[in-house]
Amino acid sequence: MRKSITEESILLISIFKWFFIASLMGVVVGFSTTVFLKCLSWSTSRLGEHSYYFLLLPLALALSSYITKYLAPDAEGHGTEKVIEAVHRHESKIKAIVVPIKLVTTVITLACGGSAGKEGPCAQIGGGLASMVAKMFHFDKADRRKLVICGISAGFASVFGTPIAGAIFGIEVLFVGGIMYEVLLPTFIAGVMSYQVSSALGISYFYHTIDFVPAFTELFFIKVLISGIFFGICSLLLIETLNLFQRLSAKIPWWAPLKGLLGGTALILLTLFLSTDYLGLGLNTIEAALAGSKIVWYAFAAKILFTCITLTFGGSGGMVTPIFFVGATFGTLLAAILGVDPATFAAIGMVALLAGAANTPIAAIILAIELFGAQIAPYAAVACVTSFLMTGHRSVYPSQVYAIMKSSSFRDQTGKEVTDVQAEFLMRRKSLTRYILSIVRKILRK
Repeated sequence: MRKSITEESILLISIFKWFFIASLMGVVVGFSTTVFLKCLSWSTSRLGEHSYYFLLLPLALALSSYITKYLAPDAEGHGTEKVIEAVHRHESKIKAIVVPIKLVTTVITLACGGSAGKEGPCAQIGGGLASMVAKMFHFDKADRRKLVICGISAGFASVFGTPIAGAIFGIEVLFVGGIMYEVLLPTFIAGVMSYQVSSALGISYFYHTIDFVPAFTELFFIKVLISGIFFGICSLLLIETLNLFQRLSAKIPWWAPLKGLLGGTALILLTLFLSTDYLGLGLNTIEAALAGSKIVWYAFAAKILFTCITLTFGGSGGMVTPIFFVGATFGTLLAAILGVDPATFAAIGMVALLAGAANTPIAAIILAIELFGAQIAPYAAVACVTSFLMTGHRSVYPSQVYAIMKSSSFRDQTGKEVTDVQAEFLMRRKSLTRYILSIVRKILRK
């Protein structure tokens, strides 16, 4: 009896402890996210008043890369990846300088037209602030990790106005196929508090209830399953294109700001050739897709190209908003091919591409419910899980660690990071290719 009372007492104290800590974290991150979003909104609206604001892109990417290189290298690229890396490789320690640098460089990038998202910086700002708080109060390694995860969740929840999906995203994005249940309560509390604070401070959020979701039929269900397969392939295309441009950028032996000038110039040429629709967050195109409006068929591919150039040539920002753009526009393309409602498939595409590219199917399903209503849940669930499986052992966040393999047909690689598993699969493909070529040569010689 005494042992049982002691055990329950410890758990009760732990609940109240993390309720207080996570609430405090949510308030801090909610306020910081609000500052970032208001700065971003003001700068974007001011520069957007000028028709050719995107001509500043070379200067913006050069300045962003210069600031990052010399003041906070950890703030490079899309922020969520760096927080995941810190959790797995650096005992959840994030330098304090990362927070203001990430805020400034992301505002510069997006305001001038760089194609990126706003959630990555919020996740990194949240994680950075959490790391600072943990250091200030001398948290041990385990508690510091919990707090940083709370920061990620709070940042995601406050930027999209989705507290439940934000909480799940913060713990699901760390591992492929695994959720840290011991951090579930603190992340929920941090996410809800962060969302409430940012809402109270005047941040408005996007919600778009899908009015038309057809009654269940076997044919429509099969079409959703097929779409999930293609959303997974599209996720794979996004990931591989991002990896390609990262390798391309690494091979150019230039000073980082000069690469920024090159990337910015490429974006200007692409904009003049295509459209300004693929610059910045692209929220107007996302809303048009969700309204069922006609979208050019190549919009998803153009956004992938703009985003990969921006993030690998000096720009700063996140990946989730571009993923939403790609998913929504690719969804309208699939809807036209399959003969279904484009608005419904744009909504499903948004979350299915997130599930595939980020390996977060549970968060994506909950996000669908929070953004579009409960009617879409069963269809979104099928598409999200299918996309997650089809993407294979890849991710836009290469520091994710595998908790499961996506099929028992693969050798167990649990505990390894995505980047290591991808390298091993690449070596196997090369070995198989060499083996097949050697057989072909022998046949030809005979």
